[in-house]
Formats: sequence, C-alpha cells, structure tokens
Amino acid sequence: MKKMKRVIVLALSAAMVMGMLQGCGSSSKSSTGSTSSSTASSSSGKVYYLNFKPEQADQWTALAKKYTDETGVQVTVTTAASGTYEATLKSEMAKSEAPTLFQVNGPVGLATWNDYCMDLSSSDIDKDLSSKDFELKDSSGSVKGIAYVIETYGIIYNNALIKKYCAMDGAKIKSADEITSFAKLKEVADDIQAKKDALGVEGAFTSAGFDSSSDWRFKTHLANLPIYYEYKDSNISSTDAIKGTYLDGFKNIFDLYLNDSTTDRTLLSGKTGDDAASEFATGEAVFYQNGTWAYNDIKGNDVADDDLGMLPIYIGAKDEEKQGLCTGSENYWCVNSKASKEDQDATLAFLKWVVESDEGRKALSSDMGFVTPFSTFSDYLPQNPLVVFAQKYNASKTPVSWNFTTMPSEQWKNDLGSAMLEYAQGTGQWDAVKTAFVDNWATEYKAANNK
Repeated sequence: MKKMKRVIVLALSAAMVMGMLQGCGSSSKSSTGSTSSSTASSSSGKVYYLNFKPEQADQWTALAKKYTDETGVQVTVTTAASGTYEATLKSEMAKSEAPTLFQVNGPVGLATWNDYCMDLSSSDIDKDLSSKDFELKDSSGSVKGIAYVIETYGIIYNNALIKKYCAMDGAKIKSADEITSFAKLKEVADDIQAKKDALGVEGAFTSAGFDSSSDWRFKTHLANLPIYYEYKDSNISSTDAIKGTYLDGFKNIFDLYLNDSTTDRTLLSGKTGDDAASEFATGEAVFYQNGTWAYNDIKGNDVADDDLGMLPIYIGAKDEEKQGLCTGSENYWCVNSKASKEDQDATLAFLKWVVESDEGRKALSSDMGFVTPFSTFSDYLPQNPLVVFAQKYNASKTPVSWNFTTMPSEQWKNDLGSAMLEYAQGTGQWDAVKTAFVDNWATEYKAANNK
C-alpha cells in the first residue's frame, strides 16, 4: 500500500482555480469524422483518434475537419459507444491502421497499455500543463499519459422543483442548502416520493438504469465513495485488498436511488442513460446522479440553467457535512508508441494545435465544455452552469478524489454491476454485492499484477 499522494490535493486545487467540467459518458452513439478534400502529404503523417466520450463525438469530428482544412493533415476520429471503450481499443489496436491517439483511465489502464504509450515528457502538451500532477507516469517515471479534462460529479438537482417542494405543507427543508448529510437527503427524498403526485413528478430520483450506457454511474462513480473513505481512513491511494468498511453506506444510498425512483426496480436492466437524462431534463425527477458533462443532455429542455445545482453523494460517513463534490480525471491522452514516426509527429502536432490554437481552445472549452489542466486556457473557460455551481460549492468543502481509477479491472466493475442489478431486481442478495466488491478486488488485483 502506498501513502496518499500530495498529487491529489494539488490536482484538486488546480481544478478549483480553473473550474470543473463536462465528461464521462451518458450517450450511446458513436461517430466518425475525418478529412476534408485536402490530402496530407505522406511526409506529414496522419492522425487517428479513438475518442472515449460519446457526448463530444460531433465536436471532435468538427474539430478534426477544421485541422485538416487548415493543414491538409488527415485526422480521423472514431468514437466508441458508451461502456465499450476498452473492447473497442483492443479491436482497433489489432488493425494495421491502429489509433495514433487514444485514452487510458489512470494507473490501471496504463498497466494494460503501457507498451503502446510513448514517452510524452518532451512534448509540447506536457510543457503546456499547469501542473506536472496531471502527468500519468509508469513505474520508471516516464510520462505515458497527459490528463486533458478535469471533471466533477455528484447528485444534480432541479432547484425549481426543490423550491416547489419546500412550499408544500410538512416539507423537511426550507432550501437545498439544508441537505448536508445522507440522513437529511433520505428524509427529503422519501418525502418527495410520498408527495410525487402533488409535486408533479414521477419520482425523487431518475431511474438507476443498468444497461452499458448507464451502469457506470453506479458500479464506478457511486462505488468511488466507499473506496474514497476507506483510503482516507488509512491514508493510502491504492490497495491490493479492499476491506469494504463503508459498504453499509454504499447500500443505503443505492437503496435510496431504488426506492425513491421514477422506475420500478424490476425494470432497471432495460433502462438507459438517455432515459435518466430525459427524466431529469423534462422535470419528471428532482435528483439525478451524474456530472457536469450532463449539461449537454439537460440544456434546452424544461430545467432552466439557473435552476441547476449539485449535491455531494452522501453515504452517512463521519463529518460528511464537510464533503464536497467528486472531482478529478480519468481521461489521459496517450500517443501510440507502435505508430510510425511520421504519424507520431503528426499526432503530437495536432495535440499542440488543440491546446494552443484559438480554434482548439474554443472547441474544448466552449463547444465541449471542458475545464482543462493546461495553462493555455486561462481565457477559455466553459459556459456551463453546473461547472460554475460546482466551482463555488467545492470552494468551501473538501472535494472527493477520484479513486475509482484504482479499481483493479474492468471485470471487477462488471461483476459488481451484475451483482448490484440482481440485488435491485430482487433476484440476488446484498451479500453477493459485498463478495463482488471485496473478494473480487483481491482476485482481480492479483490477476492484473501477476501475483
């Protein structure tokens, strides 16, 4: 086990200075963008980016076209469907025209793809980082990945509905500001569920869908909370054997999602990320676990920008009234070390243009809504009300770090998700969730590290 690194504090501090984000992935589409009529010369190489984020697929395609139009260099963007990135990357890397630019999600992802990641320590994008804490290094100290976006997630809420609820007889709060613990969140959500018809909603929470476009919100993002508190107690940043100290709290918040929902728990296997986004955006639910990236799915519907707020994901931990929103990154650019020198050079030049040019910086900040860790973006901040809210909220709280990047494998996540779904549907017991969380962690860690 390792000591908790100072990098977490520094990374979060940098994120607060810059803002927060947009990000993980709630859509299930994939898209391909490529070139203009201009054709790059063979000496200039070409770029093939396998994009992780379905919600920014169109923006990356448009940006690639702008670069091709400007330089003549061919840039192809392919976007993996939500929840399929690792499988898509394996498939694409086996082809003769493999991605020159791809993504890993942190140390565990790097362990799988390290041999395919070139050292970026002398690259322009590394020089443009606001802090070296956003580098992803291997065991030798080589810079194998560069974080390109800082993200924040929690429980998004519709403040117009909260205010409407607060005006009802017997309301448990006078404003959303009073929700500072799991106990208060449960009290409010239970009451909203009981008064849903009078309030004009289908449920307190959106559906906790478990298809691939939605299950990551629970088997990864929600599961981060018991990991975070266990690491915090032991002052570590990773482990080969999780204890499961906070799994009772994990069960409590998951039960709340299931019981105070727009959807019967037996129907969750078919519910998608789009279903949950629609339920919130159209005012059918008050609460929605997701991140600042979800703004693209919300805007332009029934929830006004001024009515968007976000709460921490509470699990009943000690002193949780001081807890902030979950802030970090699992998005690291890597350049294919197996690609030709020409294609590597073309890819590095494209990345330099993305983080230094007006077109690239506008696309990342305004069009995609990213808060980036690059010093070149001081005048390019995203226009996203969730980002603004999250920045102000975390300024007086202790942000929760992203420890789910230390989850031992994709298989661990999938097994946990399956156990959670069976529990939700009533076809499995909570003990199976505990087994998937604790026992499988040790098993998958050993397998991943050949121990």
